[in-house]
Amino acid sequence: MSPPPASLNAYGLAVLSDAAQYWQQVAHNPAQELVNLAAHVPGLVIELPYATADNFFGRVLYPEAAAYLRRPVADALRAAQRELAERGLGLKIWDAYRPYAVTVAMYEQLPDETYAAPPWRGSRHNRGCSVDATLVELSSGRELPLPTGFDDLSPRAHSAFADLPAAVRGHRATLHAALARQGFVNYPAEWWHFDHARWAEFPLLDLPFAALRR
Repeated sequence: MSPPPASLNAYGLAVLSDAAQYWQQVAHNPAQELVNLAAHVPGLVIELPYATADNFFGRVLYPEAAAYLRRPVADALRAAQRELAERGLGLKIWDAYRPYAVTVAMYEQLPDETYAAPPWRGSRHNRGCSVDATLVELSSGRELPLPTGFDDLSPRAHSAFADLPAAVRGHRATLHAALARQGFVNYPAEWWHFDHARWAEFPLLDLPFAALRR
């Protein structure tokens, strides 16, 4: 028998916040598991600004620098990392799974649906199906030049912005192509944000990182 669905919150959204129920879903369907990317993807660099106060919001939003994605999405990211490694490149992750409560807090500070998911919709980050990523040189971990830093709200961050050096446009194209080949779709207002095509298969979650570890 399938585990019961999450109850609706004040916005009419089904948001799963019960760890036991989450693990029931994982037992029923292993694809539902949120996988620790640090262990799952060799060579991946993880640097989460939201685990520090050095971010757009100016405060710590995560208690630890942990990056998780649903198992099929983590597998897709691993395949992209493997492909990039053949060219001496790799991925740096700025964000992955995000608890729903953090999305609510972000929207309260930045009530702009272009850049922050509203509480009545939730984010695909809350589903464990979105990743914010950039490119690094695999041997050194050095970031390659790309259009902007993380969480830049200017037109320069848009994926179609063209007034850039050729090398920067090339790095952006390399990143987008490698992830697109594994089923990731870029969000046009943020060159670094990618949603996996299977996101609709996974419910919104509001679980702390600690609840994702057995």
